Order: sequence, then C-alpha cells, then structure tokens
Amino acid sequence: MLKAREAVLTLTEYHPPLGNREGLRLDFNENTVGCSPRVLERLRNLDGEDLARYPVRDLGEDVVARHLGVRKDELLLTNGTDEAIHLICGTYIEPGENAIVVVPTFAMFRIYAEAAGARVIEIAAGETFKYPTQTVLSRITESTRLIAIANPNNPTGAFVPLSEIEQIARAAPQAAILIDEAYFEFCGETMLPKWRDVPNIFVSRTFSKAYGLAGLRIGVLMGNAEQMKMLRRASSPYNLNSVALACLPAALEDREFVSNYVADTEDGRRELESELDSWNVRYWPSRANFVLMYLGENCRPFIQQMRSRGILVRDRSSDHGCKDCVRITLGIREHNQRLLSNLREVFSERGLRQKVAR
Repeated sequence: MLKAREAVLTLTEYHPPLGNREGLRLDFNENTVGCSPRVLERLRNLDGEDLARYPVRDLGEDVVARHLGVRKDELLLTNGTDEAIHLICGTYIEPGENAIVVVPTFAMFRIYAEAAGARVIEIAAGETFKYPTQTVLSRITESTRLIAIANPNNPTGAFVPLSEIEQIARAAPQAAILIDEAYFEFCGETMLPKWRDVPNIFVSRTFSKAYGLAGLRIGVLMGNAEQMKMLRRASSPYNLNSVALACLPAALEDREFVSNYVADTEDGRRELESELDSWNVRYWPSRANFVLMYLGENCRPFIQQMRSRGILVRDRSSDHGCKDCVRITLGIREHNQRLLSNLREVFSERGLRQKVAR
C-alpha cells in the first residue's frame, strides 16, 4: 500500500484559524486597507489572453532586482515566503541532518525542515524574547544545515542585531542561514546584500504585508549567485501566476502608497504601546506591524469581546512562551483609532484600570 515518508507522517500540520473573518482584520498581519490603486487598475486591464499565456517570471525578476538594488542572478521570485523556505530546506537538507530554530517563531520553518527529514532543534528565546545568540552558537555542529531567523520575529516583533546574525553565519559555513525579512518595511534594517561577504546567508522578503498583496502570493529569495543557481534547479519556472506577475510592477512603482502605509503603521504601533503602558498591560516592544501583549485570564474574553465589536485579534497562546498572549496588527490611522477606542472600552469592562495622570 502507498505510504507517505515517515517525516511527513509525523508532521504537525499547521491550521491557521481562518473561519469567519468578517470585520476589521487585525489578526493576520495583513495590510488593513488593501493594495495600491495602481494594482487594482492593472487588474482591471487584464484580459483573457493575459491569462491564457504561461507566466514569464524573468521579466518580474528584472523589475524586483532594480527595485531592491541587487543583481538579477542574486534573486528568485517565489510563491510567497513559504516557497522560499521550502526551497531552502529541499535544496540543502539531507534526512537526519539538523535545523536550528529559536521559538516562538514562524511555524513553517519547523514544518518544512521536518518535511525534508531534518531533526529540528528548537531553542527557547531568552527573557523578553531576546534572541539567544550564544546558545545558538553552542548548538551548531557539522550536521547543522539550516538556521532560520525571522527578523523582525513573528509573533514577538523582536529584532536580532545584524552583527549577531553574521556571527552565526560565519560559525556555520556548512549551513544555510535564512533571514526572513517579511516585516522589513516596518523595521528598515536588512542583511541585504550581506551574502556577498558571507555566501551562506539568504534573505527572503514578501509583498504580502506593506504592499497588500497577500492574496497574490509573491515573495523573493536572495543570496549568493552560485547558490541561487542551485535553488533555481529545484524551483518550477511557473511558480508564480500571470496575475501576480502583471501586478507586481504596479505595486513597486507606487512608493508613496507604501511609505504612507508604513508611516501610519509605525505611528499606530507607538500609540498602541503607549496605550498599553497606561493600562499597565505587559507587551513586548515591536519592530514589525504588530504588537504582542500578555493578558492572562483576560486573554480569551478580550478576544471574544473585540470580535463582538467587529475587530479580529490573534490568540498566540499555542506558541512557545506565549500563553495568554494576544497579537494585534496595526494599519492605517482610521483603523488604528478604531482599535484603540474599542480596546479602551473592553479593558474597562474587564475591570482594568488606567494609571492616574499626575
């Protein structure tokens, strides 16, 4: 009888809490207002012939290379960040070799590494979710083939200093060091193009967050040109659809749309963190488009009461070290103000008290 590989049989499947998502969606770190109007205009101008042709990824890679200031042979467009992770694991990991992941973090690191047959070594983040660089260094062996780092991290918003990432990469030249910069636009610091000095470094980005293209599934994986040749061997030439490739240039051209959205998000992040301070609610300072906070016994009631007001927030209790924690996405100013107004009402109903101004 046909049987899946043991690595797949023992995988823990990831189930995003989709269901009914009507309302203000502050639960998945999506762009809260959508994509640039230029993208919508490009969509309206597509015709049947556009959809009948096989997609030409090469043209999109020209545009993205110019936009990011890297060489075309240093990048590969991917079907979201997920495919980038999948390709790295499938290209560099042999069954039984090791992958290092610091938790909590993006679940797909572990899932794709285990699917490739890796032994995943999970290391707990330090106090305040600080990245445990010295512990990671101590766990590197000749069998280490992947170290995956989300920077900023999801769900914590924590940031790993770039110098520490380089230190890890140099300590493990036999391993692929994947830096997932999905939230780069809200942070502004990048390892791009450090792979020219340290050839085992790879950087992935997504156009799902700041650009509002989550539904089109467009990402980019960058690295040393010789290593990117290996990744192209494992990639389908038609991994992106024609609609995504047609819309990508329009999204990249509208820099004002992205910069305005990022500015609103950063303002909202600061306002939310200040609001949580005023209620004595513990949170972790974030470099991304979201904030993680601890609510204890109020966690689930808060989520339910916000949902009843048409606002969705994310329960992260199942993540390592995040029991009774809620993650909230920020977006445009109007949505941020609606969030704060309802958050104050729910906190008051739950019996929380604000600090008295002196």
